[in-house]
Amino acid sequence: MTPLQRLELEEKVIKMLRTVYDPEIPVDIYSLGLVYKIDIDDDANLTIDMTMTAPNCPMADFIVDDARIKLESIEGLKSVNINIVFEPEWNQDMMSEEAKLELGFL
Repeated sequence: MTPLQRLELEEKVIKMLRTVYDPEIPVDIYSLGLVYKIDIDDDANLTIDMTMTAPNCPMADFIVDDARIKLESIEGLKSVNINIVFEPEWNQDMMSEEAKLELGFL
């Protein structure tokens, strides 16, 4: 995989992550800062490290399943692996400016 192909795939991944929402929050998981790492290896295997707004998030399974289904639809990716991590602990400072504005934090 060339660096350009990797970049194009990563852009598609980010675009797709922007369509995944926590049903309780009207902002996508990428803008919320829940996605910590996006890694695409030379064989087009995608690994994502992400977190939840709270360790006991009742919608965690729904959000991960939604993300996985959407990411698996991206042409060119061989596999999708999503890891839920809690380090570093998520906080509101990780949100994009747009997310903060949407949620009334600005």
